[in-house]
Amino acid sequence: MPRSESYMPVAPGGLDENFFSLDDILMTQEKIPCRTEMVLPRLGFLDKSSEADLIPEGTKMELPLWLGKGLCDPKRRILSAGTPKVYKGGWRTIFSADAKVVDLHKMGPYYYGFGTQLLHFNNPENTEIAQTILQTFVNRFRRIMDSSQNAYNEDTSSLVAHLDELERELFRAGQKGLNEFQKWEKGQAVQITTSNLVQSYGKRKFAEMEA
Repeated sequence: MPRSESYMPVAPGGLDENFFSLDDILMTQEKIPCRTEMVLPRLGFLDKSSEADLIPEGTKMELPLWLGKGLCDPKRRILSAGTPKVYKGGWRTIFSADAKVVDLHKMGPYYYGFGTQLLHFNNPENTEIAQTILQTFVNRFRRIMDSSQNAYNEDTSSLVAHLDELERELFRAGQKGLNEFQKWEKGQAVQITTSNLVQSYGKRKFAEMEA
């Protein structure tokens, strides 16, 4: 199964919904800032700045999302999680001003999926983060789809280089749909088929309704 077809940002609390998705696995490797809330014996190797066998309470470090999410248990208080800088207030202001000009891939190749997972943590900024993610997607979506339809025979590498992985998949889906429609118009295709992205989304929504 191609990487691009399996990617679908999962809801908070659902990291394993796309267990065999390489894009989801790569997304959970993104780092989050954490602070230890207790002494962690025999885990000194996690702190690259120290050669001690243990990690003292109050140590700040960056950990992969999958590990941070497992240790940031509000009941046990092993770790507390912070907010990556691209989701903080300063960057939220930039996204609000003009999200279309931001190199989202440079900010984080899984900006939407990773940001959605951050909402799992007990962060007072969650509402603002969620609003920024949604508005960023809305503001960029039309340009992405317009470009996928109107620049079919042009070099779009510069535009695609600035897109998050989800946006890249939408762009490819738009171009693929246009190509299939043009073939159908010329009588080179028997019928128009549903895109794999739409099919995957529909199957997931059906599974949620069944649960």
